[in-house]
Amino acid sequence: MTPIKVLLADDQALLRSAFRVLVDSELDMQVVGEAADGAEAVALARSTRADVVLMDIRMPGTDGLTATRMISADPDLADVRIVMLTTFEVDEYVVQSLRAGASGFLGKGAEPDELLNAIRVAAAGEALLSPVATKGLIATFLAQGGNVAEGPDGAEYSERLAALTGREREVLVQVAGGHSNDQIAERLVVSPLTVKTHVNRAMAKLGARDRAQLVVIAYESGLVRPRVE
Repeated sequence: MTPIKVLLADDQALLRSAFRVLVDSELDMQVVGEAADGAEAVALARSTRADVVLMDIRMPGTDGLTATRMISADPDLADVRIVMLTTFEVDEYVVQSLRAGASGFLGKGAEPDELLNAIRVAAAGEALLSPVATKGLIATFLAQGGNVAEGPDGAEYSERLAALTGREREVLVQVAGGHSNDQIAERLVVSPLTVKTHVNRAMAKLGARDRAQLVVIAYESGLVRPRVE
């Protein structure tokens, strides 16, 4: 088994050391580099060909958000998955992180098993959006006014939505709710493989890097409207 190559990007050396010990203790993953700022993270992502980058949002110099945009914009790094590390699971930069190309985000206070699972989930190409995180994402959209479909990105995505089939739209709505393929399959009475096919087609048609961006697109296009509980 080829281990998952993990790059650690955080300006706190002590935290990086703790992450390295944890990651290197697993047989299916290994740390291939450490970066203290975003610029170094981008350079190491290129040189190490990391599979997953654990990226702190707030770093001196080039921050994690900028670094994520740079990695996502590089065609040679299309397979690199980025998990944003935040002090709180939901903060002001979460939506921007997902727009920039992050596969998801994780609170720095997460349990060791959660961190290791996040790496595996991201490496597998899935989105790291827990129900709590998805709820927080929706809350952020509400804080921004709720109706983001009127913005330039929303208008662009609305046009792309026209290319989706009815079933692909249904699946996209379910993805935006934070549901897994198995849960969606049960809800729509289809096989998980069928759901995966619809998700992949929706990603291709909408130009989404991964599942996490599908959630953002669903709200920015106005296909899904945030609800106040």
